[in-house]
Amino acid sequence: MIGSGFWHADQAWIGHRADDVLIEVEGGRLKSVTEGVAAPAGAMRLEGWTIPGLANVHSHAFQRSLRGTTESGGGDFWEWRREMYRAAEGWDPATYAKEARVVFQEMVAAGITAVGEFHYLHEHGNGLGEALIDAARAVGMRITLLDACYLRGGLDRSLEGVQQTFSDGDADRWAARVGELKDGEGVRIGAAIHSVRAVDTSSMRTVAAWARDRNAPLHIHLAEQPAEVEECLAVEGCTPAQLLEREGILGPDLTAVHAIHLNHDDIALLGRHHVSVCACTTTERDLGDRVGPLRELADAGSPICVGSDSNAVIDILEEARGLELDQRRATGRRVLHQPEDLFRAATVEGMRALGWDAGELKAGLLADFITIGQRPPVLWRQLDLGYLMFCCSARDVTNVVVGGKTVVSK
Repeated sequence: MIGSGFWHADQAWIGHRADDVLIEVEGGRLKSVTEGVAAPAGAMRLEGWTIPGLANVHSHAFQRSLRGTTESGGGDFWEWRREMYRAAEGWDPATYAKEARVVFQEMVAAGITAVGEFHYLHEHGNGLGEALIDAARAVGMRITLLDACYLRGGLDRSLEGVQQTFSDGDADRWAARVGELKDGEGVRIGAAIHSVRAVDTSSMRTVAAWARDRNAPLHIHLAEQPAEVEECLAVEGCTPAQLLEREGILGPDLTAVHAIHLNHDDIALLGRHHVSVCACTTTERDLGDRVGPLRELADAGSPICVGSDSNAVIDILEEARGLELDQRRATGRRVLHQPEDLFRAATVEGMRALGWDAGELKAGLLADFITIGQRPPVLWRQLDLGYLMFCCSARDVTNVVVGGKTVVSK
């Protein structure tokens, strides 16, 4: 992922719409981005709209195997989870590497240049995590492997069935195993507390300390379902967000995934600590989840980003516009988020949550950028974030560059 060269974009977003943009890359990073420049000899021409690479902050690669298989028979999240647990069984590293490569190839073709893989399949130690890293490298995309600590079946329950294969037994053994994984070119190792249901408070502190000692990303599933909140209130006497505050887990290095069932105090806590919130709108629709208070979270101080989660749909533009469109139906109001807010959620805010110095076309940042092809419907239009975020999709991506190397060219 370390390339060099020149690209010339018809139009690009560099904080504003710009024409005839010359992008110079050296050693995998943007050396210069200059508008109003004719294409020099030998520059790769990018026909259409060039923007930073998209960030997929939350993925479970194995859940793609459920795509289309759980859409009949009825049920709720917990019934879906039983099907998901069946899909989590039986993977070996070689088979998982092949499956993940298919998933990641679909992502990179959709303009996703970095993925946060929230990983808790530990039956083979680090075998399946290493398979995910190998798969991402094979398709030329960045991966932040968010290795999840998973120790119990609920706040008052032990592990059952396939859950037992997710567990290292205790947080110290989790830390020892994850410590064997190493950052590398295009690879960051991060940490995840699966949820307040699955990790006791002492172990939460261990995971958070591990991440903070290494300046690594830290993620958690938070308040996706009412039952989680109710159980936490019954056992701990507080909400999940309040529990994280009590235990010193909240901070600007934390990303809370979903964050749907929050009260006003929860929102204020997350915002005050500048906790990033990752919404996964296509999966949340698929599972019948409610719509989170994203406008209130953003106003309180939480950066918003997006992920494909179960990978029922892999389209970060769709995830980002879902931030707005789902809330329109939930609130009866329009334009709670401006197009630039949605764009930042899909790019720079997501990259920050994954620990990558990317998401903007600026000198010094990683040279990750994509092009929305110059063909109908964008052939006759000037680059506009409103049109990009509400009218374009993964299918419109024609060129993807990661670290100064072209990995997709259609």
